[in-house]
Amino acid sequence: RWEVYIMKTRYELHEFLCEILGSRNVYFQPPESVKMKYPAIVYERTEIKNRFANDAVYKQNNAYLLTVIDKDPDSEVSKQLANIPLCRLQQHFVSDNLNHIFKIYY
Repeated sequence: RWEVYIMKTRYELHEFLCEILGSRNVYFQPPESVKMKYPAIVYERTEIKNRFANDAVYKQNNAYLLTVIDKDPDSEVSKQLANIPLCRLQQHFVSDNLNHIFKIYY
């Protein structure tokens, strides 16, 4: 299912994450004033990878850091993200809720 989903913009990534989560509780770089609802996914851009040919950039891949915030330590959302190509678990930590950190390239 995920293998055929090609994201061209951050907005498509946002909609894709909403689909995985099953709600609109997906936030891109939210300010502290935003009251989040849980479970949630919070994401931010971390890098742009350039590929070069003939001394020019011919392809760019954006990387985003995704934080899954869920009380369930065996979150289905985390399992689904872990199955997406180019998405890797970076870190796992606990703070108020259980959080999983993923990095995704597209």
